[in-house]
Amino acid sequence: MTRLFNDPAAFADEALEGFVLAHRRWVRPVSGGVVRSVPAAPGQVAVVIGGGSGHYPAFSGLVGPGLAHGAAVGNVFASPSARQIRTVAKSAHTGGGVLLMYGNYAGDVLHFGQAAEQLNAEGVETRCLAVTDDISSAGAEDLDKRRGIAGDLPVFKAAAAAAEEGRPLAEVVRVARHANARTRSFGIAFSGCTLPGADHPLFTVAEGRMAVGLGIHGEPGIGEQDVPSADEAAELLVSALLAELPEGVDQARGQRAAVILNGLGDVKYEELFVVYRQVAGLLAEAGVETVDPEVGELVTSFDMAGVSLTLCWLDDELETLWTAGADTPAYRKGDARASAGRTDAAEQRDETAEAVPPATEESRAAARTALAALTAIRDTVDENAEELGRVDAVAGDGDHGIGMSRGSGAAHRAAAAAVEAGAGAGTAVGAAADAWSDRAGGTSGALWGVLLNAVAAALGDTDRPTARTVADGVGEASAAVRRLGGAEVGDKTMVDVLVPFAETLATATAEGEALAPAWDRAATAAEAAAKATADLVPRMGRARPHAERSLGTPDAGAHSLALIVRAVHGVLAAPTGR
Repeated sequence: MTRLFNDPAAFADEALEGFVLAHRRWVRPVSGGVVRSVPAAPGQVAVVIGGGSGHYPAFSGLVGPGLAHGAAVGNVFASPSARQIRTVAKSAHTGGGVLLMYGNYAGDVLHFGQAAEQLNAEGVETRCLAVTDDISSAGAEDLDKRRGIAGDLPVFKAAAAAAEEGRPLAEVVRVARHANARTRSFGIAFSGCTLPGADHPLFTVAEGRMAVGLGIHGEPGIGEQDVPSADEAAELLVSALLAELPEGVDQARGQRAAVILNGLGDVKYEELFVVYRQVAGLLAEAGVETVDPEVGELVTSFDMAGVSLTLCWLDDELETLWTAGADTPAYRKGDARASAGRTDAAEQRDETAEAVPPATEESRAAARTALAALTAIRDTVDENAEELGRVDAVAGDGDHGIGMSRGSGAAHRAAAAAVEAGAGAGTAVGAAADAWSDRAGGTSGALWGVLLNAVAAALGDTDRPTARTVADGVGEASAAVRRLGGAEVGDKTMVDVLVPFAETLATATAEGEALAPAWDRAATAAEAAAKATADLVPRMGRARPHAERSLGTPDAGAHSLALIVRAVHGVLAAPTGR
């Protein structure tokens, strides 16, 4: 378990601060992550990687010459927000464009995709690539649905080495796609990890058993079997990867491969070497030539007792890029040394705070009501955070309660500051939206940011909001969440609650009901819809590989949304509500 921490909510920020202080030669801090302490040559493509905290050396430990130009780092097991990614990318950019790279998880896909859209709109040419190496998370017919685990490293490395050679953005993207297409990983685990402040792991495995096909966010494996010997574990890992060769690798014999035996946090180096001894022998028997193998902790999951094997099938181009020099805090190869550079805390670049736009007194009054609603949301989430985490852990990674608590708390603080500064309802709710997205990270952070921004746009800073105005904003929020996340009713997500809530609210207000009774009617529909998700199996997100496990349990995002809209009704129904 994680033993050394202060406030669990501050763990990721404090860990990143300490990391920077320990590695000033390589990195300097920027808002949302780190970039190289010495910028790359002008015109070089900037490779920016990222994801949640809890996976060190991924992602901040891989920033330096020959590897990433910057890393956007989110909260524990939660993607960084689009704003954080954009800030890191702009700090790393030297004129050659940006390639954003991350594991194929819903929250990362949403946030990095949003950041790319914003960067392109600002004139910074940006492309995205999600790593999809984990063979256990989807079948060979659904390669785009696979998640990224330790295969991140060879894919990141290939792209970064191509950038270091001075290749243009289109070529760097091509190399990254090529490396990703030829990379496969498979893992096993003997116990789950325990998040800072938690008193139990995200999943457990019975004594003498192990999980097969693990994720790196505390997701349980896709199956279980008896704990093997080290040689038997090696045989399982190697046989699983040799059973699925990428397109273009016709047979293993005569092929070359970059090999990574990765420890997930609680399997120590000597154990890994024992396993690698057999891995190397089995690959040699299969006629596979190993090239610059890596054995150690490269993509971890706090204290998870597990190990994964990655094979990146090389051709002449990929071998040159794999063996090229790199010099980062956690990964060094060949000759690519970082020069010393200043990394004073004062150098951290934050986006300039914008002045609060003018607002009418009617809108300021509505902002105070919105703040009261955000207070109720924060309190409701905090009261139910443990239960939300338990529900999420049935088939997911168990962090929904933590993420919602971070997000709702940050949203409340941002809105309170905006109201204090005289903001109208649109500005106050918009500030809450950005703060929720920044601090929660993950899929829910992105979606709640989009949801609240849609409501903020409808409220504006001029007029006193009417029931129809609010209903229209919620309707646009429902549409925006579906556009961004790609989910529809029946996929077992928050959309299963948001759609009936928005539709019922629209109907009630169109019939002339005041906002409070209309919201009550819509909240009742939301509660019924959330309960009904227990009968669904997930078709999206981290829970999808464990779909059957979630039967009988409601979706955590749907459940939290139902709790929230009911809490907001309490504010609207009060004498000061609108």
